[in-house]
Amino acid sequence: MSRSASSAIQNADLPLLLSDKKVQAQNYLPDFSYAGYANGERQPDTSAFQVINVIDHGIFADDELDDSQALIALLAELKTQNTPVVLQFNSGRYIISSIIFIERSNIVLRGAGSGDSGTEFYFPRPLIYTQPTEELAELREYLVKLNKVQKEKANNILLPYTEWSWSGGFFWTKVPAQRVKSYLEEYDQTIEALSKATQGKQGAFELQVKDSSQLKRGQIVEIQWHNIHGKDGPLLKELYHDKVTNIGSHHWQFTNLALARQQVEITAINGNKINIKTPLLHNISTDGSVSLVPWQHLKDVGFEHMRFNFAFASYIAHHVEQGANGIYLTRVYNSWIDDVQITNADSGILTEEIANVSIKNVLTNGEKLAHYSVQIGGVHNVLVEGLKVLNPVVHSLSFNTFSSRNVYLNCEIAQHPSLDQHSGVNQQNLFDNIRVFATLKDGASSYPLFAGGGAKYWKPSHGAYNTLWNIQITFSNGHERQQPVLLNGMTDGPLARLVGITANLPIDIEYGPAAYIEGLNTTFPKVPSLYHYQLNKRLQH
Repeated sequence: MSRSASSAIQNADLPLLLSDKKVQAQNYLPDFSYAGYANGERQPDTSAFQVINVIDHGIFADDELDDSQALIALLAELKTQNTPVVLQFNSGRYIISSIIFIERSNIVLRGAGSGDSGTEFYFPRPLIYTQPTEELAELREYLVKLNKVQKEKANNILLPYTEWSWSGGFFWTKVPAQRVKSYLEEYDQTIEALSKATQGKQGAFELQVKDSSQLKRGQIVEIQWHNIHGKDGPLLKELYHDKVTNIGSHHWQFTNLALARQQVEITAINGNKINIKTPLLHNISTDGSVSLVPWQHLKDVGFEHMRFNFAFASYIAHHVEQGANGIYLTRVYNSWIDDVQITNADSGILTEEIANVSIKNVLTNGEKLAHYSVQIGGVHNVLVEGLKVLNPVVHSLSFNTFSSRNVYLNCEIAQHPSLDQHSGVNQQNLFDNIRVFATLKDGASSYPLFAGGGAKYWKPSHGAYNTLWNIQITFSNGHERQQPVLLNGMTDGPLARLVGITANLPIDIEYGPAAYIEGLNTTFPKVPSLYHYQLNKRLQH
């Protein structure tokens, strides 16, 4: 465990992690600046998109009629066309009770605003009352086969998991016939690799491949790292650096399952040398365990200026949510969500197998206990910026299975905060300039801000180099205390970087193996955001 304490001060210098070459050499820090739409280098531009007002297709606000089928019909018509379009919704309420699949690129759903006088999508019942989807058939089978049951003896809870606990949404982006997530090995199909990678260094922009004949400049591919060497494989050593002893069985039981994935653009090809847009997640060896494979995706899909309102339903139990889920982003690249308010959801926004996506200015609220606000799972280079979580949420902010190099930036959690790191090889992710409001339980001397969830077979809670930068905690009580509050909850996440953790009470930190901690109770005004510091530095060159 790493533990330190200091008085709250303001340090006008840069942190040593950014300024001292010796400290930098000993403590690798990923470059997080590539997260977001177009790797943070430009914003979406829809000025050339054709604007279609949905009223011209029989979709009217405030008529108290269900708009699901009319919207599905409009999207089916647009699916056969290539013209970039904005679907403009007007002020007022639209009623949605069926899943709305978005299955084409270059399409934006735009409302008149997220406020009371803007565009509201009202969901009178949850997803459990929709027709079972083929897309989640494998997940349903998995839940039954593994006997996934929520057990809470004290609350008389013995209920099977639902498929809606961490998947699905009323607005759902997908590539038709593409499997989003693997659950059962018998459904695995061989993916023909475009090439095998033979050499590359973590953090570099160049790699060598065995054969570049199927690769081309501008192509978006997925680099996949597999563990083919069992419990002591070199990939596991790179992920966890021999700092933990609880590596779960899923890390070696399924050799066809890529433990790390990086969706990336090829920028140049010179013989068998490939240049890529973003730095390599991991080293590449010559053992054939790293492949470049095709990655099917949509691009330039947007949701903006709207609010979602779910009919209130009492919370039952964790993992048995009925599916009051807003947006489910799968298989999108260079896409976005902006200015969305979500009320009384089970999960506001869920993600899987996406990259280079910006999710900005989202507010979640309501009285209902939610599972997730905006969840980051199985994705790469996603930026969640300006999220405000006003409702009670089990996992306020969550980096989930297979997430890598993602960023929560300038976010605020109003109650019961947790910075969840949810096992499953989540790695090299950043909590950046986060403000949380917490209440100590009666008599408590600690607060589990860093507690991580996830299944035992996917432990530990995170891989190397997850980073927490400028985390500000405001406690509503405890000011009579004589001793510092201990921030804890993470016992098995190795080699984290924690810089500038402050509170309105003196604090200590306990964070599991080999954490780098700098500036406890200290602010660094020159670098309030690591993401922006790294992005500005990169764009200036």
